[in-house]
Amino acid sequence: MKWSLLELRRYQEQPLTFQTTLDLKDELKARDKEIIDLAPVEVKGIVSVNPTEYILHYTLSTVMTLPSTRSLEPVALPIIFTVDEVFMTPEQFQHKDERMKEEEILLLETQTLDLSESVADNLLLEIPLQVLTEEEKRATTLPKGENWAVLSEEEYLEMKESQAESQVDPRLAKLSSLFENSDEDNR
Repeated sequence: MKWSLLELRRYQEQPLTFQTTLDLKDELKARDKEIIDLAPVEVKGIVSVNPTEYILHYTLSTVMTLPSTRSLEPVALPIIFTVDEVFMTPEQFQHKDERMKEEEILLLETQTLDLSESVADNLLLEIPLQVLTEEEKRATTLPKGENWAVLSEEEYLEMKESQAESQVDPRLAKLSSLFENSDEDNR
């Protein structure tokens, strides 16, 4: 769904409301090979237009299927979140309010505001780093095999601490051999 900036200027008095369903499955799968499936994306929101900026506010909901980060089993992950974005033309950007942070403004390179592009970008940003099946979430033990094991962060830190305590500083290793030699001489 795209709107021309000329068309949006008609909505300076009252925001443009919209509700649509977008099919972004092929686009997102092309951009991120980890995505197994994506249900149609329900989007509902408003576009506020004023002389200095275009504000896009919407809520989206969909179900994204991703591989488990442990077992690679497909996991259907419901995704619902709200997006607020501020768009400006290059001319508006040059005259922007100095209190606005530059990294919070999206520059419009064309004379259109593309909802599909915004939704796709924000969906990719919402993909979690850890995706687990329900069984993996409930499991108290982590997977392990021959010569390997998955450790929790706490277990890893404990292991590093115990290794650090048992290791002798190489700079002091020669001193310990000196003490061993003096013990043999005293006998």
